[in-house]
Amino acid sequence: MIGSLRGRLLSKRAGSVIVDVQGVGYEVAVPTGAMAALPEQGVEVFLHIHTHVKEDGIKLYGFASEQERQVFGTLLGVNGVGPKLALNVLSSLPGGAFQEAVQREDTALLSKVPGIGKKTAARIILELKNKLPAITASVKDAVFEDALSALVNLGYKKDEAGKAIEKARRKTGDEGEGNIEGLLKEALKGLTGHP
Repeated sequence: MIGSLRGRLLSKRAGSVIVDVQGVGYEVAVPTGAMAALPEQGVEVFLHIHTHVKEDGIKLYGFASEQERQVFGTLLGVNGVGPKLALNVLSSLPGGAFQEAVQREDTALLSKVPGIGKKTAARIILELKNKLPAITASVKDAVFEDALSALVNLGYKKDEAGKAIEKARRKTGDEGEGNIEGLLKEALKGLTGHP
């Protein structure tokens, strides 16, 4: 089984990437959040991999963190949830938001994920309430990490980018409730010296 890949990012497509590892191109399906955090083509990337084996083939799913990969694997254990639906969940509810929704038993939020109705949402909550990996970061921290990753990929130093994000949070009053776009815009203004 493939547990991780480190290599050069060859291409990005809707929902998947190709990573070149010593001359072999691996096609990897990734959730939206991981896709947004990836650098430009030609740059080295590292992905945590879930290898899904079926009778008709092998498919790789890539994640930015080990925690996200574990959540994906746990979701696959729910009756009626396959890899495509599990990927939809992590694309729609990134950065610990899915785990928080399960802990709060928020069927309404889970039902907003494409492919999940109220019955499936209730089954996910029932089966996963005590099985999900511990949330190591709040949604606020996940948004901070995603914004930091984006700025580092743009060429800013990690310390400089972190300070700009904290300053942007104080200025906008955004505590990271999912508004990464606004946070990034404000942080970039600070980094580029624009008012």
